[in-house]
Amino acid sequence: MAMPISVRVQPDARKSELLGFSDGVWQVKVSAPPVKGKANAALIALLSDVLGVGKSQLSIIKGHTSRNKVIAVHGLSEVEITKRLSSSAASSR
Repeated sequence: MAMPISVRVQPDARKSELLGFSDGVWQVKVSAPPVKGKANAALIALLSDVLGVGKSQLSIIKGHTSRNKVIAVHGLSEVEITKRLSSSAASSR
């Protein structure tokens, strides 16, 4: 079963990074521009690295053309997802 996570993406950033969690949404910066799916691909690549899962285990289920997205994560529990994202956000500060 897939666990959904809400993400707000800021494209065209200086570097790709997970900023943290606020207002029920994970804040993420990606260095790719929002052109032809490049920012979406960068988001999936970043989340794949942070969560330690393959890119095929992540999919955008809502918000393909919006900064606000819902990502489906396959193979991890909600607790494990939160733990890994929180750890990454804390280490990037």
